[in-house]
Amino acid sequence: MNIKMDGCFDLVALGEVMLRFDPGENRVRNARSFTVWEGGGEYNVARALSKCFRMKTAVATALCENDIGFLVEDLIMQGGVDTSLIQWKPFDKIGKSCRNGLNFVERGFGLRGAKGTSDRGNTAVSQIKEGDFDWDSLFSNGVRVFHTGGIFCALSASTAKAALEAVRKAKEHGTFVSFDFNFRPSLWACLENAKEVRKTIGEILRYTDVVFGNEFDFVNVLGFESEKGADLDVHDDDRYLRFMNKVGEEYPNIKLIATTVRTVHSASCNSLRAVCVSDKKLVLSGSFEKLDVLDRIGSGDSFASGFLFSLLSGKDVESALSFALANAAFAMTTPGDTSMATEADIENIVSKKTAKVVR
Repeated sequence: MNIKMDGCFDLVALGEVMLRFDPGENRVRNARSFTVWEGGGEYNVARALSKCFRMKTAVATALCENDIGFLVEDLIMQGGVDTSLIQWKPFDKIGKSCRNGLNFVERGFGLRGAKGTSDRGNTAVSQIKEGDFDWDSLFSNGVRVFHTGGIFCALSASTAKAALEAVRKAKEHGTFVSFDFNFRPSLWACLENAKEVRKTIGEILRYTDVVFGNEFDFVNVLGFESEKGADLDVHDDDRYLRFMNKVGEEYPNIKLIATTVRTVHSASCNSLRAVCVSDKKLVLSGSFEKLDVLDRIGSGDSFASGFLFSLLSGKDVESALSFALANAAFAMTTPGDTSMATEADIENIVSKKTAKVVR
């Protein structure tokens, strides 16, 4: 991979950071207390690279200037992510013109699936637009990887345009670009100018080196046609390869496309593996069968962070896929959006796949 050897940041993420309310074993509708975490599809990658893998990262985002925003900032700081790129938007005292996003998440158990209820309308970050960040100044100082995704792009037409501006500037300065589709039907259902946003994401991919996504993402966001009779809820390795090679014909700049493949036996028992298309060939990981799950939310972001950390560390694609899958699996054993792993934890899983006590 053509990734810079050094820079002021190993990775910069552009995206929303929400305050997550976790009722633990309870349901949101019956809870009397919550644990709070910070979380966001793009941010989670920066946080894992910083806190888990000791890399230098930053998040480009916006927060409303009130105590909730300051709490989110404090949580970001605890994760070791640089906050100098946060834009602060004025608070109107009631949150009518600007507010911070909230996300109430049940982890699920057994036959009760995980459930997220977001409260994110009219947030500060949804108002980000082209020209809000001095990308030339940032990238000229050296950024090894720039990461953004479909959640940020689907917040508004202006955020999608801002992401396009950012990836263009990133490539001008030789920065490796990563994009995670993270398709969220709830976001797209109420998105104004959805057709325009889809077109913009298509343009973003022309500047992207690695994409995290599956057939469902490309079909629903970019309008790619699936094979006749294909059930996109059921993954097929050969079909995935054929499909992504067609994507590669449209976007020859994309070097890697990777995704996890999950079998949900119950909310608290999943099987997990991963696939990647590189140089028109399919790369397969091993599998974790019937994993015990504490909290699956954010495990896809842990997969992305493990993959990018591996590429930044000079690992080959096969090793990156194994490390990323182990990181995703480990993340499902801890609460919250963000990973609590260490590199040693993940290497232990990759090499031994054991949960024996360490003393």
